[in-house]
Order: sequence, then structure tokens, then C-alpha cells
Amino acid sequence: MKENIGRREFSQFSNLSQVECIDEDIQTYVEHLIALHDDFKFRFEDILSIKIPLWIINPFDETEVENLILQEELLELSTNEELNVIFKRGYQKFWLQAEIPEKYPGLWEIVQKLLIAFSSSYRRKKL
Repeated sequence: MKENIGRREFSQFSNLSQVECIDEDIQTYVEHLIALHDDFKFRFEDILSIKIPLWIINPFDETEVENLILQEELLELSTNEELNVIFKRGYQKFWLQAEIPEKYPGLWEIVQKLLIAFSSSYRRKKL
């Protein structure tokens, strides 16, 4: 967006195309977007650095894991036809099925940390 504003291409900011913008204003907007981007990178650096195992995104794919208990749970889960049908609606909803923590506690222990990652990364500024 900052490059587009710098080139006076206001497609993302339609109101700017309707007013007269001087170069100083454009520079201020670009600087603000740069600061906003830097702030997002700082606030969400823990989320951006998370490595999500492939088996979480597709547990029905032939994925190897090092932990033998996890490998056994993943093998059992991947042969569960009922869960396979649910998985086709999206992996986020799939992992929230009530039977996942009960039948696959090892997998759930890892998955639940990733499902709550966003809320734990929130940093409140002191007023």
C-alpha cells in the first residue's frame, strides 16, 4: 500500500483520490504506513515465527513425526473415516471436534497451543 500511495495510486484508499494531496501529505501517509507495518511486525513476531507442522494442516496426508506416540495417534486418526468427512469442511473446525482431545491427547496437546496462539500474543499497552 505504501508503494501505491507513493506513486499516487489510491485504489486502496478511495477517499484520497477525491481530494487534492500535496507531496508532504503523501509522505506523511507513507511514513504512517511504514510505522504501522513495523508495529504489526513487533506485536505479532511470535505468531509470524510459528512453525506449523504439516500434519496439523492435513492429518490425512502421509506425514511422518518423530514422536512414536504422536505417530500412532496420527495413524489412527488418519484412518477415521468420520473425521475425514469433517476435515473436508476445514482443518480449523476439524481440530475443534469434541472427540479429538479424548481420542488423540498427544496431538491435541500440540494443536491446542496453536489454536490459542493469537490470543496469547496480544500485548496490552499500559496507559
